Amino acid sequence: MKSEILNPKFILRSSTATENGSETISENPKRIINEALREDLGSGDITTNVIVPENKTVKAILLAKEDGIICGLEIAKTVFYELDKSISFIPTIKDGDQVKKGKVVAEIEGKARGILTGERTALNFLQHLSGIATLTSEFVKKSGKAKVLDTRKTTPGLRAIEKFAVKMGGGTNHRMGLYDAILIKDNHIAIAGGIDKAIWLVRKDNPKIMIEIETKTLDEVKKAIELKVQRILLDNMNIKMLKEAVKLCKKAKIATEASGGVNLSTISAIAKTGVDFISIGALTHSAKALDISLDIV
Repeated sequence: MKSEILNPKFILRSSTATENGSETISENPKRIINEALREDLGSGDITTNVIVPENKTVKAILLAKEDGIICGLEIAKTVFYELDKSISFIPTIKDGDQVKKGKVVAEIEGKARGILTGERTALNFLQHLSGIATLTSEFVKKSGKAKVLDTRKTTPGLRAIEKFAVKMGGGTNHRMGLYDAILIKDNHIAIAGGIDKAIWLVRKDNPKIMIEIETKTLDEVKKAIELKVQRILLDNMNIKMLKEAVKLCKKAKIATEASGGVNLSTISAIAKTGVDFISIGALTHSAKALDISLDIV
């Protein structure tokens, strides 16, 4: 489930690509890694520095302790590299690969102090991102022809790498932030004074920009269709209403996106309505970390 847009070596890049193909500036993952190391290290690893001789070298492995999709190997490698550039980190698989319990995902060799000091930070990233990729893949398997989208419901400061994990799980990135796509939501509509006024205000300043608008009722869907937006977000609609909304939008050749309360039990029924996209906040805010360990061998 490799991304055709984001390369696993993206840690060295300063931009990423969203679902609409636009390049957007993202946080530099190296900054995130160094912040995480500073948080954990403080003034130093006082346990390791007392117990482990300075020049002691060891070999270690990263071991998958459950089935899943691996993501974050380049980030884990960089954690160790930032602590000790002599540490060798050799992945046995690639980001986006599926693994079975018991699979060795990387081999590490070098000074024991650096390996032990970086262990938890590297695992925190690797387990978290692999959990997102794994959960995303489970949704994708049940999504039929609909594309699975992430949302902005990400951990503050980790959006770029969490959205990368979604891609590795076979999902598609929605907008990266408030700056790279128009999405008119219910509160925008309320403040503007209605759907037509909100859309008019957007087109007044951006006459050719793609517009997506959130709707909650069939009347709102019909209004959005009349105003010829490019995509309609169908928020928290039951299956019956969703089917009718999708039917109306298909007739008007307008793309549809279902959102709200989507889970692994409901996504198949939602996908069968014919909706084009299904956005799921749980991909990033509720993914369980994949169990991975670092073992000295």
